[in-house]
Amino acid sequence: MLETKFKVAFLLTVIAFAALPIMGILRGTSLTPLEDSSSRTESVAEPLEADAKEEPVGEDMVAIPSGPFLRGTTDGGFDEQPQRTIALSAFKIDRHEVTNYQYRQFVTATGHRKAGPPSRYAKSVGKMRGINQPVVYVSWDDAVEYCRWKGKRLPTEAEWEKAMRGGDGRLWPWGNLEQPNGANWGRVNDGHEVSARVGSFPADKSPYGVMDGAGNVMEWVDDWYAETYYRDSPEQDPPSPEYGTYRVMRGGAYTTTGHDVRITSRSKIVPDFRDETIGFRCAISDPKSTGKSDGSGGKN
Repeated sequence: MLETKFKVAFLLTVIAFAALPIMGILRGTSLTPLEDSSSRTESVAEPLEADAKEEPVGEDMVAIPSGPFLRGTTDGGFDEQPQRTIALSAFKIDRHEVTNYQYRQFVTATGHRKAGPPSRYAKSVGKMRGINQPVVYVSWDDAVEYCRWKGKRLPTEAEWEKAMRGGDGRLWPWGNLEQPNGANWGRVNDGHEVSARVGSFPADKSPYGVMDGAGNVMEWVDDWYAETYYRDSPEQDPPSPEYGTYRVMRGGAYTTTGHDVRITSRSKIVPDFRDETIGFRCAISDPKSTGKSDGSGGKN
């Protein structure tokens, strides 16, 4: 009798476990703590968060005059050398990183894919939907398409460095002395767990008035990455290398620590990569200047 009761109990247990997948299908998939019902879609598919009194920042551009600047540094990595004087034609660059609000207008107008991966891959995405926070989770191609829609382009790597560094060879937007709380980095408790509203750090302002070059989010630029390009490139309006595997990102992010916060630091990643620390800004050539790069980056 005992053996029969044991067999019945064992059979019922097997049936119960076998029924769990079917019950799950009928009831719907359970969500993890990071996947509540309000965050199943891409990160900006939901309404952007905004304070009732907050207005979208203006789409201001800063004019960068033609002339020389000091590119690279002997204090950095191998790919930041040699330090050379480079001359650029005049151009304009966005004062701020492209925001969620601005990118959402592009998505609405064109039907381009939204900025963001499935929410289960983005632990902090719910904190980065402010209308004036920089848009993130955009690939290099997404950034290029946005800039084209605006009648602009991505800045070349040389243009980005000049716009953020000025003409005097400084290592940070504010000068040559390190300032740990000067930008939105991961080095100090500055009150921002993730990206901040663009322009929130007054010290992170270049001599030309361009904001957030040292911190907040890293930024795509037009160029393919080449480790020795600082040595091999021309001294006037250096364009992107003709081809490559990685695209260049410049600037630090809210996660950046250590010595990689110099404005001369170079980062690289495959162009279809998307992450919560990567955004971008746009540039445009001065039509009156000559010998300017068209920002094509060698992409056909």
